[in-house]
Amino acid sequence: MLRPRLSFVAILVASLVLAQTASPPVAPIMPHREVRHGATVTDNYFWLREKSNPKVTQYLEAENAYTAALTKDLQPFSEALYKEMLSHIKQTDLSVPVRRGANFYYSRTEEGKQYPIQCRRKGSMQAPEEILLDSNELAKTQKFVGLGAFVVSDDQNLLAYTVDFSGFRQFSLRVKDLRSGQLLPDTTERVTAVSWAADNQTLFLTTEDAVTKRSDKLWRHVLGAAAFDPLYEEKDELYNISIEKTRDKQYLFLGIESSDTTEYRYLRADRPAASFAVLLPREKKHRYYADHREGLFYIRTNKDAKNFQIVTAPENDPTPKNWKVFIPHRDDVLIEDIDLFRDFAVVSERSQALDRIRIHKFQTGAWTEISFPEPVYTARGAGTPDFDSQTFRYGYQSLITPSSIYDYNVASGASQLLKQQEVPGGYDRTQYVSERLWATARDGVKVPVSIVYKKGLRRDGQSPLFLYGYGSYGIPMPATFSGSRLVLVDRGMAYAIAHIRGGNEMGEKWKEDGMLMKKKNTFYDFIDTAEYLIREKWTSKNRLVIEGGSAGGLLMGAVVNMRPDLFRAVHTAVPFVDVMNTMMDASLPLTVGEYLEWGNPNEKAAYDYMKTYSPYDNLEKRAYPAMLVTTSFNDSQVMYWEPAKYVARLRTLKTDKNPLLLKIKMEPAGHGGASGRYDRLKDQAFEYAWLLSQVGITK
Repeated sequence: MLRPRLSFVAILVASLVLAQTASPPVAPIMPHREVRHGATVTDNYFWLREKSNPKVTQYLEAENAYTAALTKDLQPFSEALYKEMLSHIKQTDLSVPVRRGANFYYSRTEEGKQYPIQCRRKGSMQAPEEILLDSNELAKTQKFVGLGAFVVSDDQNLLAYTVDFSGFRQFSLRVKDLRSGQLLPDTTERVTAVSWAADNQTLFLTTEDAVTKRSDKLWRHVLGAAAFDPLYEEKDELYNISIEKTRDKQYLFLGIESSDTTEYRYLRADRPAASFAVLLPREKKHRYYADHREGLFYIRTNKDAKNFQIVTAPENDPTPKNWKVFIPHRDDVLIEDIDLFRDFAVVSERSQALDRIRIHKFQTGAWTEISFPEPVYTARGAGTPDFDSQTFRYGYQSLITPSSIYDYNVASGASQLLKQQEVPGGYDRTQYVSERLWATARDGVKVPVSIVYKKGLRRDGQSPLFLYGYGSYGIPMPATFSGSRLVLVDRGMAYAIAHIRGGNEMGEKWKEDGMLMKKKNTFYDFIDTAEYLIREKWTSKNRLVIEGGSAGGLLMGAVVNMRPDLFRAVHTAVPFVDVMNTMMDASLPLTVGEYLEWGNPNEKAAYDYMKTYSPYDNLEKRAYPAMLVTTSFNDSQVMYWEPAKYVARLRTLKTDKNPLLLKIKMEPAGHGGASGRYDRLKDQAFEYAWLLSQVGITK
């Protein structure tokens, strides 16, 4: 027993010393064997998942030391980029106030402070300020502060919020009396969602399982009572639950959702002691979402409508026999959401990878659509909590237009600009170009690509290009503005987003064609987009850098296995790369619920298919591009050991001399990295500096 321990320590000490001379750490091999579908599978780095094992910590710190040694000369460039990125941020700023009754709610930032301050003023913005929550105060005793729920009671006297201090998305409930400023004793752990009943005394909340982090229990709590009363437990591991209240404040909805099926239960908000009733019983592959207005439930449903339709149903019997179509299904338009108000409804849609916002006036039955001026943009609701509002607030931005907040006047049809995010440092949008391109995938499908570059870019195949992708869970990648991204574009690097299958940019079929037994379409689309950009002279193989995070990290791992010759450098963040080991372990967060996204590897057909693309399992002895892998020790979504194992194994196989770096935040941080805005910006500056340096840009 003693010999392996000495060997391990010797290896780690050697690794730490070698890091100073730019030699990579070597992770000890400790074979772990499992039998899967009759075959023995060996994982030499399984031991890295032992989070409390000091040997694991020592190895990860050796990797950090190696990365620091190898990038020491990059630090002046990284620091210069950080200062430049910071110069494009208005550090002391104010959000557009939102009216709730007599109060105006907003958040503001102060130069030098990491976190926003949540505030309100009564009557007008000239009234005295009331600070509701200042996360900077919490940060005086915590290294990580993550704000979750933030819900004010109907009478606006009480604030329920949740906060995470670990980065593991483990939120605790706090209740503050806004009249006295005092925190109440009502608290509990692992809270995932919170809503107030109409009596301003009863809280409904959902909590997560301590092991799997699945949101599975609903509770009722009356302020001042000792007990949190259990109301519902979802035992099917495919489902998560949440709680929310309708804009008209009439109903509380318990949402029960898996990747392909939903069920809603409802309760009158003014009858908190009553029981929730089932709106529509769950039916496999029926996804529906509910809202309420003036005696009717509005149901967004995919029943016989792949891209969804919206129907209405009476409160007393919302079964399908009483449905009336409000918005019909269309093959080329995805209905994403509906917002209901007393006098109008707003439907958010997507078609041809572009957002659409349409408004319906109930009195006249007329529909109008908000028009947008650019070929590539993002437009979404920005929060209008007042059910009686006569305006609808939305946000608009593009790759060259900073985030802009508008109020749309329903009566006049005019949009009023309330604020466009200021970009200090002399930003001139006329010096940049944004376009929509269409790459042809190998099966003939047209893949939308959003691209931004500085005017004067020469399309001669010599320009550097940054290609980003995600392509999972039906999540679209919006074409948004980034002041930080200017440090890339101003140095002659084009920036492109590949809207690949697996997202929902082109509708629900786009999502379905990039999941389960069609998952490889996601990777093929990204590769084919890269080849299109090279063919069209936007860039070349040795000038192309790519980035993706989380499920986008799976994308990165898969495409560099399939086409390692196609990319100069890769940044893969919090990457889901150990697909088989994770999906075979039902005790890990997300695993069981994700069977409906990736497949259930306990089934032989799914196992065989998933194994063909799992990045960790498909590493080979070959040359790979330069790679930077980043993660957090406390990541709750993709465990730190996935990227750690990936790097450890890749080191034993790669035949090139390109850098392979692992940078792991050992301090409290989460799936999104650091919680403070300045800390996040410093991390991004390092990542950008590294990517730029790989194509010869170091100033």
